[in-house]
Amino acid sequence: MPGRTMDHMTNSAHGPRPEGELIWAHATTQERLLGLCDVGNRLKTLRPDVSLMMTWEADLRLPYQPDGCDIALGPLMLEHPAEIRAFLDHWRPDLCIWTGGNLRRMLMRQLRERQLPSLLVDIDAEELPGRASRWLPDQRHRLLNGFAEILVPGTEVSERLKRAGVPPERIHPCGRLFQSSTPPGCNDDDLSHLQAQMSTRPVWLAAHLTRTELQPILRAHRSALRLLHRLLLVITTDDLETLETARKLLASEGLVVADWDTGEEPEDHTQVVLGLSEDLGLWYRLCPLCFLGNSLIRGAQGSNPLDAAALGSAILHGPGVVSHAQAYDRLSTLGAAQRILGEEELAEAVLRLSAPDQAAEMALAGWQVVTEGAAMTDHLLDKIQDLLDQSEIHHAPA
Repeated sequence: MPGRTMDHMTNSAHGPRPEGELIWAHATTQERLLGLCDVGNRLKTLRPDVSLMMTWEADLRLPYQPDGCDIALGPLMLEHPAEIRAFLDHWRPDLCIWTGGNLRRMLMRQLRERQLPSLLVDIDAEELPGRASRWLPDQRHRLLNGFAEILVPGTEVSERLKRAGVPPERIHPCGRLFQSSTPPGCNDDDLSHLQAQMSTRPVWLAAHLTRTELQPILRAHRSALRLLHRLLLVITTDDLETLETARKLLASEGLVVADWDTGEEPEDHTQVVLGLSEDLGLWYRLCPLCFLGNSLIRGAQGSNPLDAAALGSAILHGPGVVSHAQAYDRLSTLGAAQRILGEEELAEAVLRLSAPDQAAEMALAGWQVVTEGAAMTDHLLDKIQDLLDQSEIHHAPA
């Protein structure tokens, strides 16, 4: 689910600093920004009073404020020393996390002079600062040595950092920073009951559907039903208004419906189950195949696919996945997600993937994508905790 809409974003020193610990994180790509917000979400379960403040590069465009981000300041426009000092004096961050490159010399110098605990994360070889001249002493270590640790994706970056004068003990190879997943839970009794009830039926899920997607999904389901008579479709919507629209449409279509939101359960003759997306933790676990909505129209924002992948569901989606494009690209590259361009393609894909081995192969690939960034995320969380704890000890009254 998207977070808050980002209508107004500023990069000023205005607005109150939140109470408690404040982490300032800077992102150079959308994927890194979403990964940092996931780290923020997980960190809040460990340190409830922590706040995450985000800045990013000027060429990034975010349609919404992701969950996990408490303060979205927008593009980082600090150029002059006086602006940098005012920014740091106002927000007084307890920790800085900088992802990728475009390191700014005056800003990095201020961080060093203030001894602000800082981490450099997920920097590629081509993003490393270049040497000014072969004939002059290499000064890159001055730019890089202000970081308590540099978390890198592989050995090539490690070797270049060592040649630039960074002490090896500050370099930690641990993979890439990717958006991760904290899958929603479900009621275990409901899960066991429905698993027993639906075990002999092919079932697929259409999640986060918008009003305009309801009819195309139902037409695809009807088409698949002609060849797979016991096929069951689960539909979820994100709001009550769309749910009511779906109820009326299903009544006019004459399909046999179980309205999960009103307490009805699917039976042998049920063709469609209808409910809200708040129960997706249950449906992802039950349905080996899902279509993720808000995506049939080009330019649509799409839905986050990582929860579905983490819970073992093969993924279908339309061409509109603007807000989660990188996650879908990673899934598609490994064969865990398939883009469909209309209801005919959708019906064909549902029929093909109703074969258990086909969906299982995609689900395994999805699990590989979800776990890809786990090493980086886990180490980053540990390091953030260590630095914040050390800072508390350092600033504790004698």
